[in-house]
Amino acid sequence: MSKSNVGLSRRHFLKCAVVAGISVYLAPLYSRAFDVLFEEKILQSPDWNPLDKRIKFRIDGYAKVQGEKVFARDIRARDIPHWPKKQGHAFLLRVTQADKIYQGFDLSLLKDGLMPDRIVTAADLEKDGVEFPAFYGNDMLLPTGKTPAYLGQAVALLIYHDFARFNFAKETLKFRDDIFQYGEYTGPLQRDPWGSYRGVRIGGETPFSPDVFSSMKDMPISPIGMKKHLPVWPEGREGGKLDQEGMYYADQLAKQLANPPEDWLVIKRNYYSQSIDTSALEPDNANGWYDPETESFHLVIPTQSPQEVSASLPGMLAKSNFPIKRIFLHPCFTVGYGSKDHSPFPYYGAMATLYGDGVPIRLANDRYEQFQSTLKRHAFDMDYTLAVNKKTHKIEALSATYIGDGGGRSNFTPSVVMVGATGAQGVYYIPRSDLSAVGIASRAVDAGSARGYGTLQAMSAMDMIMDEAAQLLKADPIEFRRTNLMQSGMKNTQGAIPGGAIRADEVLTRCSEHPMWADRAKRKAEYESANVGKRFGTGIACVQKDFGTGDEASFARVELTREGKIALFHSGAEIGTGMSTSQAVLCAKWLGKPSEENHFSVIDWSVLPMVTSGNPFAMAQEEQDKLAENPLWTPNYCSPASASNSAYFFSHSTEEAARLVFEYGLWPAAMSIWQEGIGGGQAAPLVVRREDARWVDGGLTADGLEVLSLSRLVTRTYEMGGLTGAVCHVFNRWQWAESDFHIQGKTRRLPVDGLALRFADKDYQVWDREKAYFPETRRSNAGVTYYSAVATIVELAIEEATGKVDLLDHHSVVECGNLIVPQLVSGQIQGGLAMGIGHALHEYLPLYEDGPGNGTWNFNRYHLPLAKDVAVWKQTSEVLPGLSDTDPPKGVAEVVMIPVVSAIVNAIADATGHHFQRLPVRSEDILEVLS
Repeated sequence: MSKSNVGLSRRHFLKCAVVAGISVYLAPLYSRAFDVLFEEKILQSPDWNPLDKRIKFRIDGYAKVQGEKVFARDIRARDIPHWPKKQGHAFLLRVTQADKIYQGFDLSLLKDGLMPDRIVTAADLEKDGVEFPAFYGNDMLLPTGKTPAYLGQAVALLIYHDFARFNFAKETLKFRDDIFQYGEYTGPLQRDPWGSYRGVRIGGETPFSPDVFSSMKDMPISPIGMKKHLPVWPEGREGGKLDQEGMYYADQLAKQLANPPEDWLVIKRNYYSQSIDTSALEPDNANGWYDPETESFHLVIPTQSPQEVSASLPGMLAKSNFPIKRIFLHPCFTVGYGSKDHSPFPYYGAMATLYGDGVPIRLANDRYEQFQSTLKRHAFDMDYTLAVNKKTHKIEALSATYIGDGGGRSNFTPSVVMVGATGAQGVYYIPRSDLSAVGIASRAVDAGSARGYGTLQAMSAMDMIMDEAAQLLKADPIEFRRTNLMQSGMKNTQGAIPGGAIRADEVLTRCSEHPMWADRAKRKAEYESANVGKRFGTGIACVQKDFGTGDEASFARVELTREGKIALFHSGAEIGTGMSTSQAVLCAKWLGKPSEENHFSVIDWSVLPMVTSGNPFAMAQEEQDKLAENPLWTPNYCSPASASNSAYFFSHSTEEAARLVFEYGLWPAAMSIWQEGIGGGQAAPLVVRREDARWVDGGLTADGLEVLSLSRLVTRTYEMGGLTGAVCHVFNRWQWAESDFHIQGKTRRLPVDGLALRFADKDYQVWDREKAYFPETRRSNAGVTYYSAVATIVELAIEEATGKVDLLDHHSVVECGNLIVPQLVSGQIQGGLAMGIGHALHEYLPLYEDGPGNGTWNFNRYHLPLAKDVAVWKQTSEVLPGLSDTDPPKGVAEVVMIPVVSAIVNAIADATGHHFQRLPVRSEDILEVLS
């Protein structure tokens, strides 16, 4: 059972851990539990309707609408009671050339007392032992004598102890490239790729037969070396080692595509998907105070990955020469779209804090700096070779290569290009495939975990080539897609079977019945007749995208207070998706109403001290089995808020914790009340089953029994010594880890790998698992098993004289399981569509010298789509109902962005007869085709 008791005093709860000899504390600025910072409660109690089981507002809605300080960008030193009231400021100098040796800078433009109070360079960092955590590479500030690794690389930090001088100085130096000094021309740095991937699959006789070769069955293929900064793949050899055998099948497929049978249509196309700025509402920022007297370090940050910062920051600071005993980390709600997932900016904020000379220092990007430095979406250059049988219209094979531009630092580039390749097939079944990807290093601004994560690039291209194939075969575009759909139980291009039912056929059927598609010829004729000089086009696209990473983990703690309130603590961070609201609402399924006290970005899980080690993606099965003998070991400690993981993966830990509180707390309490009295009480004449329990207006009932209020049930639970709190840790490698736990005399297998329980008012106890059942390590080769399907129809008009595209209307059909909060899904659909429309038509961002790295880009040059660009008043959408009320919710945040991209390009082809292959498709591109 239990090995350790953990007291939950306020002092203990604030303390997170001792890392690298430094005590780390967490104090979220928005949480009422930490009123040492703020007296007011920022998160509202949910406005819950027990009849329709719907929530009226987001729990952070009032605070955001009323302008309360929810975001880190709004926090100043005076807002935090124990900080000094004086607020300092800082900004970074970033070079705008990356092909010459950097030799320093000249600040002689700063007259009249505008010189900084402190200048920090690479020499200072080296002297003081300050450097990036290993994930982010070298040269936090570029030393003199080196060629910059990328455009916009930081070379110096300028610190001011007052705002006025800071502001004047920053304006004086803005856009002044002449302050930098360069030596000889070297050309851009030439480096090996950040990462590469290759997956080959040769299916069996039918889609359901065993594969001849696949990543899941055998292995993905790794390069054996590099030549001219490109991967060298193993030599193909039939019957050789697995990687050689895989390359043998790749070579055979290449030969067949080069000399195809007569009944094959082979299409070769090159596609390009541009780099974009994620344009997050909140630019990167940090505010920190280092108190040398108490050796305390305080940092306020917006981040999608607070656990990563809390784990990496102590090691960074411990290596420095600054004496630090305690770190206080304050993560806030933010908006990220991937730009704040493993971003280097918190560490720049930490650097600024160290050199503040006891003054709190705020480092905050303006929009020019944000364009120049924040993580971008990877530009992809893609070669597709698609073979389709002319008679059956079925796909025979696909060969594709992807080159993703990772920019100056690796970040998540190896993973992004791999996910792009493994997700490229979208909704289609492909019997034979060879998909390879390379993430190159370049002088572009860093690219990272931007929304879409490689699949927007690859899936959009796949649906464009499918649309062109349908045209060449003179097939109906929807029927051609339906002919090639992946069906339930079929395998993806890695050879893994997706989880659950594949419902893309239903999605496409709904689209085929919609007037925009069914009446497209009539609508085209009517529009063009009424609008001379304009061409009308209709496009369709359908994709299914993975959600999750294959390495998902989270913590959740659900507990009942004596007053009858529900409290939720979760490791997930709110990044604008509404996960804080949805996780609160999830508690209602088991506890009758949403949680009233809510805490997110929680880092302190000392009540359930899970430990991790090793690389979960590269771990041998024997290594995992050995490590799992420790009852508190897990392959991954915690996931950032990314990969559309909140609805399904974060919800799992919340729901399992709430379920346990119900099963071992509220349900026994209810039965004790219903069985009171002579002869077994009101329950005796009835057959009472736990699965018949239902929460109704007023409380809990089952099988016609008296409705019991939650407060009454909680009182009885405490009286009986029942379960009043549960902490769960969960892990998913395209399958949930399970464990056996001995609870109240019985062994139960639960879909969690870590558990702590609290009975009545006792302390939490860690419940050691008897045995763990982790997914096999080979499941990492699955690439993906969780999918959500979306199709989008687009109507647009093109002005022949200018090439201008007017998006007239669009309709989307979404399949995403049962909805937790329908309004949040609606918001994700609308926001995702806007991002996709921008990617397809507007968001042009050059990669190199004329791009954002030169520091001159802002929204005056970067066309972010406005309401008028997205058919805001006409667009419609529908969500397929779940197959039953037991369907789990699915991730939808990323997938809704993708099909509108290819639908727009396909609609332009319908209007012009030309299939564009480079994004964005701008008016000048169209005009060139029309002229």
